[in-house]
Amino acid sequence: MGQTYEQLARKSVADLRGIAKELEHEAVKGHAQLSKEELVKAVCIAQDVRIPDHRKEPRVDRKAVKAKIQELKAKRREALEAKDATQLARARRRIQRLKRKLRAAAL
Repeated sequence: MGQTYEQLARKSVADLRGIAKELEHEAVKGHAQLSKEELVKAVCIAQDVRIPDHRKEPRVDRKAVKAKIQELKAKRREALEAKDATQLARARRRIQRLKRKLRAAAL
């Protein structure tokens, strides 16, 4: 067939089921009950098509990010004492972004 993973992913479920019906492979058994994502993977396995890895490997230096958060918390305290709403909001937003970055890297 010579189709890539991306080409198969763009096809409709009916087309994928038709392709699976023609193939005689253990991966496509029960193709009528498979979802589109499962069908694409099964057809790729049956046709020896490489399935790309969609996960991203985050390169986050946790210690550096945590140190930056501590610096920003000190700035936040200073902004609270000085009653500077702009600096306070800026520090809070940066802390939130960095914490989100750490959580995303943990997954």
